[in-house]
Amino acid sequence: MVRRLETEIAVIGAGVIGLAVAERLLAEGRDVLLIDPGAPGMGASYGNAGTIADYAVAPVGTPDVLKNLPSLLFNKSSPLAIRPGGFPALLPWLLRFARQSLPGPAARNAQAIAALLKGAGPLWQELAARIGAADILQPRGCLYLYGSAAEAAAAEAEMARRRDLGVSVRVIAGAELAALEPGLPPMAGAAFFPDAIFLNDPGKMMQALAARVTEGAEHLMAPATLLAREGKGVRLEGPGFAVTARHAVLAAGAHSRPLAAMAGDRVPLDTERGYHVEWDMPKARLTRPSCVMARGFYLCPMAGRLRAVGTVELGGLTAPPSPHRIAKLVEGARSVFPDLPGTPDRTWMGFRPSMPDSLPVIGPSHAGPEILHAYGHGHLGVTLAPVTAGIIADLVAGRPATRALPAISPARF
Repeated sequence: MVRRLETEIAVIGAGVIGLAVAERLLAEGRDVLLIDPGAPGMGASYGNAGTIADYAVAPVGTPDVLKNLPSLLFNKSSPLAIRPGGFPALLPWLLRFARQSLPGPAARNAQAIAALLKGAGPLWQELAARIGAADILQPRGCLYLYGSAAEAAAAEAEMARRRDLGVSVRVIAGAELAALEPGLPPMAGAAFFPDAIFLNDPGKMMQALAARVTEGAEHLMAPATLLAREGKGVRLEGPGFAVTARHAVLAAGAHSRPLAAMAGDRVPLDTERGYHVEWDMPKARLTRPSCVMARGFYLCPMAGRLRAVGTVELGGLTAPPSPHRIAKLVEGARSVFPDLPGTPDRTWMGFRPSMPDSLPVIGPSHAGPEILHAYGHGHLGVTLAPVTAGIIADLVAGRPATRALPAISPARF
C-alpha cells in the first residue's frame, strides 16, 4: 500500500544539514516532512571531530597539495589517499580538484569559505539553546599541534593568511601548549584558535536536534528514489510512499548526486570516507580538539571517551571500511599516547560529500526554485549546518539570502 502525502517542504536527508534546515523551517511555521532511510544524525554527522571549525578557511585543494598530489593520492598511508581500485571512477573529479588547487581558484575558494564560516559559532550557540543542548557545546578553542620547531615556524605564514581572512589564531610555543594541555607529551608548539567551539558528544547533539524536529515533522524512514517537477511543485516517491510538495530540499549528503541529476543539475559530487576510533576512559587526556598536523588527524575528548578521527580517503559509497586506515588512526593516537591499548573500544566509517572546490552546493536548481540544494559540505557539515539552514529558510521565504554566494550556487558548474 502506498501512502500519499502532501507537504509544503520535503527535506530529503536527516543528517545535520537536513535536521538543521528542518528545525529552522519549523521554527518559522512551515509544514515540513523529513525523508531519510536511516536514524537521524547517525552518519557522518555523528562520527566527526565535533569542531565548530570557523577557523577552517583553507580548501582541501591548495597549490602545496597540488604539487604533492600524486605522492599523496597513491600512498595509502597519506592523509589524502584513494581507495585501491578507485582511481578510474574518480578521474573526472580529480581533474576538477587539480584545477581548483591552482593559486587563483584556491585563493577565491578560501575567501568564499571564510565568508560562509563567519559567525558559525554564535549561530550554533543559538541553535543549541533552542533545542536544550547548550551543555554539549564547549567554548575551549582548538589546537593544531606541531612536533618540531620547523613545523611551528612554517605554520606562521599559513596562520597569517588565515588572519587576513578574519580568523583569530596565534602560534604558541611548547611551554604555553603544555600549560593549556598538560596531558600532552612535550611538543614544539601549536596554532591556537581560541574562538573555536567543540561538541563533546556529536551523537547526543544530533539526538537532541532530531527530537526537536520530529516533534513537528513526520520522518519517513525510506529513501527517496524518484524526484520530479509536477505542476508548481515537486513529486517524490520511494518504497511505500508518494509525496507532493511545494519545495524539496536536497540535503542527502554524499547520496545527493542522483537526486540532483533528477532535478536536472549536473553536480561533480563525490565521496570521502572518514574514519574514527575510540577508547573509553572516564576522563580524556585533552580538554579541546587537537589536530596532529604531521599525520592529519584529530584527537578529541568526547564525553567518556577519546576519539581519534580524520584523514581523507576518496573511494565511493559501496566498498567496505579499510582496515589499513583504521590501523593508521590507532598508530597515530598511540604516537601521542603510547599507553593506549592497541585495540580501540570501537571503530567507525562514514561518508562525507566532497566537492572539488571544497565549497558546498546551496541554492535553487537551475530549472526552478521549487528544488533547493543543500549538500557537499565536506569537512564542514556540522560547522555550516545553521548557516545553511538560514540560507534555505531565506530562499523559501523569498527573503534576500545574504550568504547565498555565487560561489556555492549549483549554477557554478
